[in-house]
Amino acid sequence: MEPSSTKNSLAIPLSIVFGFALIAVAIYFSGMNKTVAPNTAQNNGDTPVTTVSNIPPVDETDHIKGNPNAPILIVEYSDYDCPFCKSFHETMNRIIEEYGATGKVAWVYRQFPIPQLHPNAPRISEAALCVGDIAGNDAFWTFSNLVFGERDINEPTNTTRLVDYAKTAGVENADFTSCLESGRMKSVVTEDFNGGAAAGIQGTPQSFVLIGNQQAPIEGAQPYEVVKQIVENLLGQLEGTVTTN
Repeated sequence: MEPSSTKNSLAIPLSIVFGFALIAVAIYFSGMNKTVAPNTAQNNGDTPVTTVSNIPPVDETDHIKGNPNAPILIVEYSDYDCPFCKSFHETMNRIIEEYGATGKVAWVYRQFPIPQLHPNAPRISEAALCVGDIAGNDAFWTFSNLVFGERDINEPTNTTRLVDYAKTAGVENADFTSCLESGRMKSVVTEDFNGGAAAGIQGTPQSFVLIGNQQAPIEGAQPYEVVKQIVENLLGQLEGTVTTN
């Protein structure tokens, strides 16, 4: 969460191993103008675990890094200007570098900008979706990596650079600007946000491990070692039943 916590870093893999236990309590918000209460505890293990219910299913409209038919999906709800989201983005890139080539693990990125904390975050989300809409899924990920990679962890994104990131991702300035200024991606951002909020998400990053119709949450910006342990535990369970697509 923002701020994030490493509490239950060992309990998370164990809860996944022993049956994907979830407390199915949803907290509903009417839209992006609804204030989402951030957790203000520092990253010291005192942050309470969010109670979440099922998130919307992954489909062809999602931005997926890796095999879309992977048996293990990690769905992340994120805010481009969230400091802990930057850290978790780096973690997930490492996970996909290590496991993505097998076709067994994939990463799904969904928009959850919190304008009360990061006023520019909704516009950055729209910009990323414009890039993906114009130039495709790979361009979306290139743009997202640039946004997270080039800003200092404690500083907001320099929004004057968005057009440059889009250009690097393969989108012409005029096309990018036209899409962004039209506002046509606002509804897509809102849909992602509302889906996450309806599931009880209250901060970022918030992720979920999906295997078939089973879901289990990963709270906050867990470090690489914890996420790797989760993946290894799940792959161990699936050994002998998983095939690379």
